[in-house]
Amino acid sequence: MSDSDLNSAERPAVRYVTIDDNNTGQRIDNFLVTFLKGVPKGKIYNLLRKGEIRVNKKRTKPDYRLQNDDIVRIAPIVIAPESDKPTLSDRLKSDIESRIVYEDKGLIVINKPSGLAVHGGSGLSFGLVEVVRQMRPLEKFIELVHRLDRDTSGLIMVAKKRAVLKELHTALREKEGVQKTYLALVYGSWPKRKLQVNAPLLKNELQSGERVVRVHTDGKESLTRFKLARQFEGYSLVECEPVTGRTHQIRVHAQYAGYPIVGDEKYSPAESLKETKALGFKRLCLHATRLDIMLNGERMLFEAPLDKEWQTLMNEKLTGVFS
Repeated sequence: MSDSDLNSAERPAVRYVTIDDNNTGQRIDNFLVTFLKGVPKGKIYNLLRKGEIRVNKKRTKPDYRLQNDDIVRIAPIVIAPESDKPTLSDRLKSDIESRIVYEDKGLIVINKPSGLAVHGGSGLSFGLVEVVRQMRPLEKFIELVHRLDRDTSGLIMVAKKRAVLKELHTALREKEGVQKTYLALVYGSWPKRKLQVNAPLLKNELQSGERVVRVHTDGKESLTRFKLARQFEGYSLVECEPVTGRTHQIRVHAQYAGYPIVGDEKYSPAESLKETKALGFKRLCLHATRLDIMLNGERMLFEAPLDKEWQTLMNEKLTGVFS
């Protein structure tokens, strides 16, 4: 990657970046998040929509994958200096440190808490990846491998080497080499024979910028496998395996099947939410519990149990439990 004007925050100017092997195959939105450190991701998406950022003189979408020798034109952008970036508390960094499930020279796996976004932007000054960057200041490369919704807890991968990021991105894209399993507490009695939901998903963005996903024939092919884990009176705990990786996929497929997820303020009925809040469930009950990956020819399995508060509420407030 060549850039003749990288340090131009004081006098912004148009910049042209030629893509080389290091960034070939990377999504342009992920590339820009790294390249334009300090610029909120929401602003980057806005610049792409407006055509302020172009590839080979043409407008491009956030999911475009960069090719070797592509020329990326970036309009003048003021980048916040380091002094303006959020100072994160030692308590927060200590909490995330304690949630590291695995770490080596190229990969970190973290059990993310519910309520923490994975990255800053859209009104958020920081997210998990910004926390990790401050925790590991000597690392030159810290990037998210994939994403979790802000209110979803559980396992998420952060790459410390571009080679690791590229290998895992390829595995995710080709749906081979990365298997993710979630646990969801849903309203209703999930049928034992209900093993999958295969329904296309269409993503819409409201004027407020909020994303809403619905099942629609014009949507992208989407498949989620489900398996009943435990049943309660009026509720079920199910294992969920997203075969495809669409936005809000598990949440929308569960709702479409007639069993919305407990605590899902976007896709669950208001009356049900009121009932479960009274029981003490004040979060989205969706948790990434298991990751099974192949990396450098080695199989790696990571697990993270449900947090104690969720387990306690489920066992003490819900009745009629059976295996």
